[in-house]
Amino acid sequence: MIKNILNLGDAALYCDFGDDVNKEINSKVIKYFQTLKNEKIEGINNLTPSYNKLIISFDLKKTNFKKMCKIIENISINEKDSLSSNRIEIPVCCEENFSLDISRLEKKLKLGRDKIFDNFFSKEYFCYMTGFIAGMPFVGDLHNNLRAERLETPRVKVPKGSIGITEQFANVYTFESPGGWNIIGNTPKKIFNNKKELQPNLINPGDIIIFKNIDLKEYNDYSE
Repeated sequence: MIKNILNLGDAALYCDFGDDVNKEINSKVIKYFQTLKNEKIEGINNLTPSYNKLIISFDLKKTNFKKMCKIIENISINEKDSLSSNRIEIPVCCEENFSLDISRLEKKLKLGRDKIFDNFFSKEYFCYMTGFIAGMPFVGDLHNNLRAERLETPRVKVPKGSIGITEQFANVYTFESPGGWNIIGNTPKKIFNNKKELQPNLINPGDIIIFKNIDLKEYNDYSE
């Protein structure tokens, strides 16, 4: 399952699951992530899953690279077990002032905006990872005819709540941030809450995401 375990500086390592980026590989990453997290192994400071890697940082006063490798190699993972995940609905408004790149996408994808939105909202999405900025989820897989390249010139500021797409993935900007993804809408829902110390992320790796199209009135009236 893990192809290799490699050093990442003095106090971290990464488990390499291969070069492919797909749900099958990522599900394996997440199973290791969830198992190691639940085991609460002494010395582990942080676990960071990505598309096909799992980064583990550790406390050198309590453990070391060789000990961590032995733990990882011997840990019991049941591939038949289903992932622990939640189904989460995210409301999205695609009015003109929110869908900043819809005209660009129409030209690049050679599709009308109605078709772009229909295809985007017709699927359920799988959260591969979170990162880049706090709590930002990277979800996939987009419909084949929605896969566009990033912006040639990234924006200095992407508004908080923006929904971006590029290649096979979509994301949600949890804070105002620089970014180069194609923005097609905005959500009023809070995706990251730093007041919740134990679980600030609304969306976590392995979760299933359903984007729901809402109009401007619903957006403005939205409350949690």
